[in-house]
Amino acid sequence: MTKQILKAHKVRLYPNEEQQIFFAKSFGCTRFIWNRMLSDKIEHYKSTKTELKNTPAQYKKEFDWLKEVDSFALANVQQNLRAAYSKFFKGFGFPKFKKKGHRDSYTTNNQKGTVAVTNNTVKLPKIGHIKAKFPSIINGLIKSTTISKTPSGKYYASLLVETVVEPFTKTHSKVGIDLGLTDFIVLSDGTKVANLKFLAKLQAQLTREQKILAKRREGAKAANRKLSDSRNYQKQKIKVAKVYERITNCRKDFLHKLSFNLIKNHDVIAIEDLNVKSMVKNKKLSKAISDSSWSAFTTMLAYKADWYGKKLVKIDRWYPSSKTCSGCGHLLTKAELPLQVRSWNCPDCLQDNDRDINASINILNEGLRLATLKTVGATGLA
Repeated sequence: MTKQILKAHKVRLYPNEEQQIFFAKSFGCTRFIWNRMLSDKIEHYKSTKTELKNTPAQYKKEFDWLKEVDSFALANVQQNLRAAYSKFFKGFGFPKFKKKGHRDSYTTNNQKGTVAVTNNTVKLPKIGHIKAKFPSIINGLIKSTTISKTPSGKYYASLLVETVVEPFTKTHSKVGIDLGLTDFIVLSDGTKVANLKFLAKLQAQLTREQKILAKRREGAKAANRKLSDSRNYQKQKIKVAKVYERITNCRKDFLHKLSFNLIKNHDVIAIEDLNVKSMVKNKKLSKAISDSSWSAFTTMLAYKADWYGKKLVKIDRWYPSSKTCSGCGHLLTKAELPLQVRSWNCPDCLQDNDRDINASINILNEGLRLATLKTVGATGLA
């Protein structure tokens, strides 16, 4: 049975000089509206202890140049700020002010074909057709698009499309996944996928480029010259950004391909629900954990399982998967199984356990147990 989903397609744009100027204005106006609305909300609350219900329209009267950009771009700023406040009241961080050159972007909506695609262009409101390169065929109704500029100077359009997907054929296969640092994942069938450590591989190059950037910064300050006016500094800044971009792109490509293959080949996938935010506070492991991108991988598995009719079960983070023998259920203490021990013999059933494979088998068994409970509860038999 087909399913209707919202899917984002990231498209590389090649704007001409006039279009780049328009994008720069749009980035600046949306950033200004966000910062001004946020600032006014903060000041209003300080004086009245109530929330200010401000809108972009009221600022257009005072700042006439805001009319030069797409009105939907400004309207979406209001929606995003409202969402940021809602998250804050739910316990997330308070909305932050935006800085120039940091995640420059704006979002516009498709209204009766104002956003469209051809074989080699993307059409946008107020600016028309822009040359583009499409990595895949786009089928479906375009709902909105987000235009962004990377620190390396590249432009992208992320097209949100309402489309239909076919569920994958059932394989009747079930697998448990143990996340790790030496091996990125270990499956309950014994398969191990190496951790490619993209940041670590390019760390030497990144460090070298960052040192040159620091020297250029010192040189500009010594000459009493603004960094924005220093050509050598700006060129080196782009070189550093390109290294970071390469790391990010390689990691995303690896995670997408791996998650897709797992969803395609297995009907039920069980995985640990790790608290990565707390784990990265460990200074010795924080860089390695961040480089692994466990959260991004789990997120990809979740939405792809939903798209293609598969089931992802998350195991409680406190479940002792490594310390429990998958053969008989004997539980070791933390002292009996320190982190550096990678294999152990069960004192009860004498089974030889590879730490990671044993953990993935236990994760699968626990996942199947939880999936059965949810199924029974849903049918009213619990």
